[in-house]
Amino acid sequence: MTDLKRRSVLAGAAAGAVAMGATAAVRAAEFGNPDRPPQGAINSSAIANAEPGPQNPALRDQMPSFNNPPATDVGGMAIPWASFNLAHKRIQDGGWAREVTTKAFPISKDIAGVNMRLGPGGVRELHWHQQAEWAIMVSGEVRITTIDSHGRAEVSDVKAGDLWYFPPGLPHSLQGLGANGGEFVLAFDNGSAGEFNTLMVSDWLAHTPPDILAQNFGVPADKFKNIPLEQLWIYQGAPAGPLAAAQAYSASSAGRPDHPFIFRTGAMAPTARQPGGEVKIIDSSNFPVSKTVAAAIVTLRPGGLREMHWHPDADEWQYFIQGQGRMTVFDTGPAAQTVDFNPGDVGYVQKNLGHYIKNTGNTDLVFLELFKSDHFSEVTLSQWLANTPRQLVKEHLRVDDATLDVIHKLKDRRDVLA
Repeated sequence: MTDLKRRSVLAGAAAGAVAMGATAAVRAAEFGNPDRPPQGAINSSAIANAEPGPQNPALRDQMPSFNNPPATDVGGMAIPWASFNLAHKRIQDGGWAREVTTKAFPISKDIAGVNMRLGPGGVRELHWHQQAEWAIMVSGEVRITTIDSHGRAEVSDVKAGDLWYFPPGLPHSLQGLGANGGEFVLAFDNGSAGEFNTLMVSDWLAHTPPDILAQNFGVPADKFKNIPLEQLWIYQGAPAGPLAAAQAYSASSAGRPDHPFIFRTGAMAPTARQPGGEVKIIDSSNFPVSKTVAAAIVTLRPGGLREMHWHPDADEWQYFIQGQGRMTVFDTGPAAQTVDFNPGDVGYVQKNLGHYIKNTGNTDLVFLELFKSDHFSEVTLSQWLANTPRQLVKEHLRVDDATLDVIHKLKDRRDVLA
């Protein structure tokens, strides 16, 4: 498991290309094409590999590694790809939402995702969940409100890059601010959870007898005669007032919560930064309230590689924010599957399965890694080999001594990006 100040999570762009060299195609049958019968289009004639049947070019061209996988792909495995771009939107006055849960993405058992937008003044009504909610702002600005189990309130404005976390059962609301409102991605620590099965205050009041409402709040029952008879969910509200006034009105005599429910990633220095990119790690060590979700925000420069690794403690849920990337996942069997990602796509890697991610575009690739855990951990292939006796590595890889020397130097490497 990783100490991030001592492990490499990103690798440089050039090493892989140099290693393959110009003879890769010639030697495909023995190097880079390990299976019998041989895999990949390199072994097929153009006419045999043609696709004269019906096509959906818009989808086909977004997923080139599905249609022309590398010769190292083998076997069958659950597809580790979904996309908010293909999810059905629920649109109401004030905003919209769409979700990716186990209904459409069966592999994603631990994490469900929701993409939501609230226009200026748009409100996601007062509600709560049976699951924890972790979120990242992707654009604009939103006001969050919540209270903890001691009645201590948190009212804060969050902007692009900021995070929030609401433990299970804590009630909250969200409202779009400014001239443009805000868009964000929510993650729940249960793959079957979503924004369409929340507990909402409008539903509860509408389904409570009027005399109970009167007794509960200490006012006559007819004061509630105009309550909505259906859920509000997202609605167009009045513009939010000044933050200081909202905080003062909501303040409790018990003070503020022990830990903030928000995290300002913009104020955080990268956990590591190298020419190949940078990474920010946010878990309970620096965001104490986030007890069930750990995160890494990764930026890869063009050609950069998130090195070969796996996570021993939790499945990994990914959200791609910017750029283009490609991932191969390795499983027993052997099985290996390569998949491409674009902005708005979602990836998922089950616990302990090996994988890497490469920036295949000409701009930065920015993506999110989430884990149902209070901490971030990983094992990297390079450091495993660097900390294994030399003769064992030589027998397994059949490489020369110069290559073994390079690998061994990774033993004490302290940079996390290369």
